[in-house]
Amino acid sequence: MRSRWVILSWVLALSAGLPLLGVWLAGKPVASYLEFPPTTQFVAHEPFSWPVFIGLVAVIVGMLAPFVMRMLRAMSLDAGSAAAQNHVVRITFHERRVSLSRFPWWGWLAVVWTMGWWLLAWTRFEWMQPLQPHTFTPLWLGYIVVVNALTCGRTGHCMLLHRPRYFLSLFPLSAAFWWFFEYLNRFVQNWHYLGGGELTEWEYLVRATLPFATVLPAVLGTAELLTTCPRLSAGLDQFVRIDFARSRQWGWCLLGVAGAGLFCIGLWPDYAFSLVWVAPLLLITAQQLIRDEPTIFREAGHGDWRTLWVVALAALVCGWFWEMWNFYSLARWEYAVPFVQRFKVFEMPLLGYAGYLPFGLECLAVADLCLSRKFSGGVAYYRALELATDLAQRKPTVAER
Repeated sequence: MRSRWVILSWVLALSAGLPLLGVWLAGKPVASYLEFPPTTQFVAHEPFSWPVFIGLVAVIVGMLAPFVMRMLRAMSLDAGSAAAQNHVVRITFHERRVSLSRFPWWGWLAVVWTMGWWLLAWTRFEWMQPLQPHTFTPLWLGYIVVVNALTCGRTGHCMLLHRPRYFLSLFPLSAAFWWFFEYLNRFVQNWHYLGGGELTEWEYLVRATLPFATVLPAVLGTAELLTTCPRLSAGLDQFVRIDFARSRQWGWCLLGVAGAGLFCIGLWPDYAFSLVWVAPLLLITAQQLIRDEPTIFREAGHGDWRTLWVVALAALVCGWFWEMWNFYSLARWEYAVPFVQRFKVFEMPLLGYAGYLPFGLECLAVADLCLSRKFSGGVAYYRALELATDLAQRKPTVAER
């Protein structure tokens, strides 16, 4: 437990201090980055650049292509034999039957609740006017319950019912977690909020903290739901192995890269903006490697990438809903991203969705770092193929090993 607090303290200190150091060396007023509330406004960034856009597309495709090709190859091999095809048919029928028959009653209430708040968020009824800016939190609470209900319907288990302490602990952790990204956004100014009106410091704190508290439960709940669909990570249980044999050396290297990235966020924000979504993850991993603590990449060391893949995909799924529900809401956010501010899907530039992939890994890393093992932390691997298996026989979580 002490080691966790030491790692967390170093992560927070470096993440807060290095961007400020960059700002100071750039000759900008440091005090303006420490004001509260940390409101952001539209800032003109570098214009759209085709070379940068194409280069980033090449990097993203190059990183994702091996995973996609591995999954497609695994699925084609499984479908190659008649026995496998019959097995897939039986599993698909079984999954559908179980999902329909075991979807809990409280899940249906959550569906109605979510649809109702979705309607209210996108309309402008006069009687709803006082509550119109506050639709985000109840909408996402409904989403969180729905994904837990879907997981429960498919497997008979979900974190809401079977790991309630872990589930509830995600909310306060999530609020602090996203406030941290609000702080980093002060340096890059990539998103700003509209429709909030003039708020006092306490009003801003409360109105922002409540929706921020839904981020981790949404992402990790969605990740558990995705683990019930084996096809989404087919073949990734035996994939490339990451050798961290010299963990301390790797840790110091990653620490240097992460520290330089955070420093550059303050010094050259238009060129280092994407590091907002990568540097914190590298910093956490570096500290854990230096202190010989387990990281979220430990399973990847044995060639098992399933958890990392589904949690990254879960953040992308949540990102789609975040951007979609934001689009017509009264209190919403808009983006101003240098070099790639084009081809918007809702308010988000197309390439911006790639940032959700490392963000999902950060969600998992922060939850594993900050929550005690007694909470049964991590993403539980509830497999649809293991519906008849007792919970004790499921694939253990990272924190339970």
